Amino acid sequence: MAAVTDPPLRPLPERAVTLLRSLGAPPRLAAHLRLVHDVAHELADWVERRYPELLFDRAAALFGAATHDIGKVTHLGELSGPGSAHEEAGRRLLLEHGVEPEWARFAGTHAAWTEPGTGFEDLLVSLADKVWKNKRVRELEDLVVDRLAQVSGRPAWEEFLALDDLLDPLGADADRRLAFQASYRVRP
Repeated sequence: MAAVTDPPLRPLPERAVTLLRSLGAPPRLAAHLRLVHDVAHELADWVERRYPELLFDRAAALFGAATHDIGKVTHLGELSGPGSAHEEAGRRLLLEHGVEPEWARFAGTHAAWTEPGTGFEDLLVSLADKVWKNKRVRELEDLVVDRLAQVSGRPAWEEFLALDDLLDPLGADADRRLAFQASYRVRP
């Protein structure tokens, strides 16, 4: 069996790294956040290239991807099992550490993307949190496609095909990402 090596991932925002260190984040959580952040970067780059007229807060989305599961530092069982207690816990932790509410929100919205008023940045973080492991969620993708079609003026089917052309290759690398994440321990 081949050794798991670090994939070439973009670094997390320094503010996120500082928070993870100060909270004693488990290595598996840090690995997961690196992976989701990297996929969010790919998505944001694509959106900026294809939809220059789409205004979104790239820095907020990337910070959100880098911290969306930070509440799992207090809910370690949710690192390897189901649960949603980390969502509100993460938002509170971020607020307690001086993160602005508009950036702390991603800890909760990454799993609540169907709520009214969900911003494009929230959808981007949610999508990254799914596609890193090649999970395709039609309802989420439809929301993204609708936003893209509104901005571009192109038909939704055309925007779906363009998004699909991006998500397929991103998802194809999921096994390597999953192996990388699993190579880190759950406990700090």
